[in-house]
Amino acid sequence: MNDPTNSPETRFVHAGSDPARQGGYVNPPVYRASTALYRDTAEMAASQADPLKRGTPVYGRFGTPTGRAFEQALTELEGGHASVLTCSGLSAITTAILAYVRAGDHILVSDSVYLPTRKFCDSLAALGVETEYYDPRAGGAAIEDLIRPRTRLLYLESPGSTTFEVQDVPALTTACRARGVTTIADNTWATPAFFRPMALGGGADAGVDVVVHSATKYLTGHADSILGAIVCSQESYPTVRAAAIRLGQCAGADDAYLGLRGLRTLGVRMARHHEQGLELARWTAGQEGVAAVLHPGLPGDPGHALWRRDFTGAAGLFGVELHPDFGRAAVDAMLDRLRLFGLGHSYGGYESLVVPADPVSHRLPGTWAGRGPLIRVHVGFESLTDLKEDLSAAFEALRC
Repeated sequence: MNDPTNSPETRFVHAGSDPARQGGYVNPPVYRASTALYRDTAEMAASQADPLKRGTPVYGRFGTPTGRAFEQALTELEGGHASVLTCSGLSAITTAILAYVRAGDHILVSDSVYLPTRKFCDSLAALGVETEYYDPRAGGAAIEDLIRPRTRLLYLESPGSTTFEVQDVPALTTACRARGVTTIADNTWATPAFFRPMALGGGADAGVDVVVHSATKYLTGHADSILGAIVCSQESYPTVRAAAIRLGQCAGADDAYLGLRGLRTLGVRMARHHEQGLELARWTAGQEGVAAVLHPGLPGDPGHALWRRDFTGAAGLFGVELHPDFGRAAVDAMLDRLRLFGLGHSYGGYESLVVPADPVSHRLPGTWAGRGPLIRVHVGFESLTDLKEDLSAAFEALRC
């Protein structure tokens, strides 16, 4: 008989759960705590001697049972060794990077990353760290050519933020591992429901070293929490955990609880996002005024083959490139006409959203070939018929 924990649907429900330690209750209590008391001075000394020891009460900033339950569950889902919670997705990103870089280092970063990630990496120049952006379509051989003696890490996001390029992650990690370069991947878009970058190829040789999440988005799933998470391999955990402690990183108990609650329905929510997102992407591709739909789940997308190889599904987030003829005023009229799609940042909740994007303003020459205005669409759980009607009216406003 197969072990039921091998089924993703079962892991989402039971990972990190231990009712026997919670008085028999299914969910852990919310520990709003700062001070932890020790039985005696020997216990206090032991905890201070090994602050990286998981589960030992030290101080609220070092974690509580509520946060530990979320960390344990996400670690299991991603196939890692241990996790670290932070106060936001961006703080997870910055903490993971700062754990490794020192003055004089060189880092490689995908040109299609989340814009705040890019701005942070640019700011590292003030600390003596050089950031080099690479084409997200680059393969392992191209990355090997970019690695220098002082290259410390490679940071990737697949699919890329806004433009949704899919990267050949096993090829990149294999090239980096051969040269001793740490790899960090942002897995916010796919979540472990559809992509497990630490477990690619069935072993450590093809997997990344560190995975970061904006748990604010799909993991929490209800647009009511700000939370970040870093999942680490056994080798990377001491380095990342120590950096989080030095930087004062921690997550509030209520946010950790909401993240754990979100994990329990992640499987069914992501399946619905996949279904709704693909259908709306197909429909949008046929609308007048649309030059291209950027969604790796569509057969004509440049990253479709890699997506089919490495992913088991797609999130409800994709890009829509409009014809170059439409100017800012026309796009504004389109967005202002929407009633069901909210005009707002973030994604991953139950509600549909749309936001304008401008990759040209910060991308390297040649890595983004789009010429028309770009909007990013997140498909929630509303009726697809209603969402199509809303977009149809918006496209009419665009063409007027």
